[in-house]
Amino acid sequence: MATTSAAVITSIVRHCMSDKAFVDTNVLVYAHDMDDRVKHELARSTLRELWNDGTGVVSPQVLQEFYVNVTRKIAKPLAKDAARLIVSAYAVWCVDVGSSDIAAAFRIEDEAKIGFWDALIVASAAKAGAKRLLSEDLNAGQTIAGVVIENPFTS
Repeated sequence: MATTSAAVITSIVRHCMSDKAFVDTNVLVYAHDMDDRVKHELARSTLRELWNDGTGVVSPQVLQEFYVNVTRKIAKPLAKDAARLIVSAYAVWCVDVGSSDIAAAFRIEDEAKIGFWDALIVASAAKAGAKRLLSEDLNAGQTIAGVVIENPFTS
């Protein structure tokens, strides 16, 4: 009986680990911004797990916002070359976004009553097949377009 329970738990853990997670801009920014030490460590840990599991997903919008934020808006901006290397590294996680995804974002914006840019993030996550969207900008626990919102900075 214990072996069966262990096998079931292992199967569940493997299934959860294989689920794609879409990473919003704020998680990437915190991983490279030392201002908030707690969020910095949580973001780095989260991203490390996604790299190890091969389950991270981003969109061009996330990479663009990340670049602008870490080179211009944080207290200690990164050098452009360093930020560009980070963007290049995360490009392997990137889902393509096109005009049909913009139309999907319009629908999500209206149905979920969220801003357009957040709706485009959700549309991109749904397109990528992500089960989770890691963000502090949306309501944790809410499901939008089949994607569960999780705030990696709250317990």
